[in-house]
Amino acid sequence: MGRKKTNVFLTGATGVMGSAGLKELMKYPELYNVKVLARDSKANRRKLKGYEGQNVEIIWGDLLDEQSLRKGIEDADVVLHVGGMVSPKADLYPEQTLKVNVGSIEKIARLAKEFENKQSGREIKVVYIGSVSQYGTKLPPDHWGSVESEQRPAESDVYAESKVKGEEILRKAGLRKWVSIRQTAILHSGLLKNALNPVALHMPLLGVLEWITTEDSGRLLERVCRPELPDSFWCKAYNAGGGEPFRLVNIDFVRGILKALGCPPPEKIFEPNWFATHNFHGMWFTDSDQLEEILHFRGKDTYQGALERLKKGLPFYFRLSPLAPPFLIKMIMKRVAHHPELGTLSWIEKNDEEKINRFWGSRENYESIKGWSEFEEIRLEKGVEKAKND
Repeated sequence: MGRKKTNVFLTGATGVMGSAGLKELMKYPELYNVKVLARDSKANRRKLKGYEGQNVEIIWGDLLDEQSLRKGIEDADVVLHVGGMVSPKADLYPEQTLKVNVGSIEKIARLAKEFENKQSGREIKVVYIGSVSQYGTKLPPDHWGSVESEQRPAESDVYAESKVKGEEILRKAGLRKWVSIRQTAILHSGLLKNALNPVALHMPLLGVLEWITTEDSGRLLERVCRPELPDSFWCKAYNAGGGEPFRLVNIDFVRGILKALGCPPPEKIFEPNWFATHNFHGMWFTDSDQLEEILHFRGKDTYQGALERLKKGLPFYFRLSPLAPPFLIKMIMKRVAHHPELGTLSWIEKNDEEKINRFWGSRENYESIKGWSEFEEIRLEKGVEKAKND
């Protein structure tokens, strides 16, 4: 006789991590009954259409709609709270981001506690997906950190602030079992399709990130639903990353993305001073293997292997990228850098001192940025490779 099915309530099922998690849960129909919460839109109905007729109940509603949340949580054994507002919308609509991201976990935690109190001995495990952005800026060569590192979101990073506040709400909710998983950046096809996102230029070229694949993120969500996890796993925070193969310096990440698209190297289509040098997030985790040892969610992947797999799934017109001359791509990217609200060059053009100081430290720092010919020398001087080896 098999074990009793686990009832899972998933938010954010149409996003990158949530959809990967739903796909993974559906591999085990004998283990899970799943309810998902999704906003009612043509796009979301299209994304979830394939799950009709499977053991998935779709609740069309909103993250702040208490009735929808109550319907999802009332018989749940596990709540996977993945949904929320993310960049670039989070950068454009900061007030709404705080309202949605903080308000949703407040309601989820309160309702879970209410249902636990109504039924003696009941446990509702709440899994909260946080973010590496909670740690804020780390400048070279200080690239390492752990869950014990100070949480200090970058200035005006409302998304990161919302994740810190949400985790604190969960900690204080009095639930029997909860966990916060501070997820790093996900290596997904949208990064290739949305290459014209001006937020990409907020990323310091000598900063770092420990990436994770979409598939690993999905497996992580399924593994955390398994009832055999020990009690010692719960009521803690963990860092989730892809481990050593996915610890990259940002300039190497950019090179990899461009190569996968068949585009020229960054030296031909960007200038170094289009990129910010301060006020972003990203670090290599000293402790991301800890979560892997418990959940065993990582595949045997490499960064290059993951990129090649993503490339195969791109629409046909991406194959035309190698035909575009470098000067044309550079013109397009310069326009991206002049995005009126999020473009780095637009801040310089407008002499926006607040943004200049935030993202470069000062106007003097911006003007001191060298060209590509000096870039590798600066990288060596900053000790970026030495930081990884240490």
